[in-house]
Amino acid sequence: MRIRKVFFITFLLLIAHGLYAQQISNFSYKDLNNSYQSFEELKGEKLTLIDFWASWCKPCKKAIKELNKISVDYQEKGVKVIGINCDGPRSVAKVKPLTKVLKIKYPILLDLDSELMKELNLSAFPSLIIVNDTGKILWIHEGFQSGDEVVIKNKIDKLLSL
Repeated sequence: MRIRKVFFITFLLLIAHGLYAQQISNFSYKDLNNSYQSFEELKGEKLTLIDFWASWCKPCKKAIKELNKISVDYQEKGVKVIGINCDGPRSVAKVKPLTKVLKIKYPILLDLDSELMKELNLSAFPSLIIVNDTGKILWIHEGFQSGDEVVIKNKIDKLLSL
């Protein structure tokens, strides 16, 4: 029985290490003005929060409200927020008007095929990842509920203090 526990814990640690040792590629997608923007152009000096969201996702809209605040509050600390909308080709026309309604203060890129989400093995909306200045994934958070903004801010503060 003890061997099973050790094996299971080791297995979980290997999985966790694999997730957090991932490096994000220098992706490039069109923005809302139909111009290509790359991760290298948009990333933060110290940390970048990348939010994967969809227009039909209610928790995404709640997260965006909080990410707007984080974007403003942490900008001078070297932290940037990038939104990646994963609406498909059929509903992409809703994205630009929705960003105006939500008053999004950070760049939004369009990944119509959810390629980057698939590459990172993310399966929920919203999904938030935090990467460092070299693109190493430091933290992944899937979903959003009231109070998660505190968890996110605490994680950013902790990562900035390292």
